[in-house]
Amino acid sequence: MPVFQLTKRISFPPPDFAETNGLLAIGGDLRPQRLLAAYSRGIFPWYSKGDPLLWWFPHPRLVLFPDEFRVPRRLQRYFRNSRIKITRDCAFPLVIQECAAIRTETGDKTWITEEMQAAYTELHRMGFAHSIECWHENRLVGGLYGITLGRVFFGESMFSRIQCASQFALIDLLSFLKRENFQMVDCQMTTDHLLRFGAREISGREFQIHLKNYIHDITPYENWKKDIAIS
Repeated sequence: MPVFQLTKRISFPPPDFAETNGLLAIGGDLRPQRLLAAYSRGIFPWYSKGDPLLWWFPHPRLVLFPDEFRVPRRLQRYFRNSRIKITRDCAFPLVIQECAAIRTETGDKTWITEEMQAAYTELHRMGFAHSIECWHENRLVGGLYGITLGRVFFGESMFSRIQCASQFALIDLLSFLKRENFQMVDCQMTTDHLLRFGAREISGREFQIHLKNYIHDITPYENWKKDIAIS
């Protein structure tokens, strides 16, 4: 099946047309309107610097339902006893920069290019992209970021500078999402790390049904702020 070439018009082919590896379309841009249209259909951009802009719909899809989230006991104890301070939406640009930097420092390619950072920071300004930050002695040591639409959080990336920091961010995220009645976290790609926390694969068709049920309109969700004294 051919990969669809996008135009200036904001539209996407049906996700069912995605290739076996998840590739759906090529081209387009990272304007907020296009990104929001993509995420509402379960589609996201993923490409390396110098490559064309690629759009993906992986299937099956790894998701995490807040009621199924579980934290290993040892990690729970470590989280309670740690001196990590957690904030929300207090350092989004730093979080996305760190997610990119920690990959390039190890010699890996990253899809979080300068263009991607600018696009998602704009979505954050608009109230659609959010971050969780972990601090130790006033230094950002871990975190994650993603997109919210309706009752769905679309996870994008996370990083750790010290042991378990990204996992602490995940714990805080799921606690917040459950309290705010979010229904699903899109984990995009299957990893043993996320399976450990209760994530599971569902079919692409089931994923699309959940999106229709949980995203009734595309409006910003701005009530994330958690600003505490960092010490």
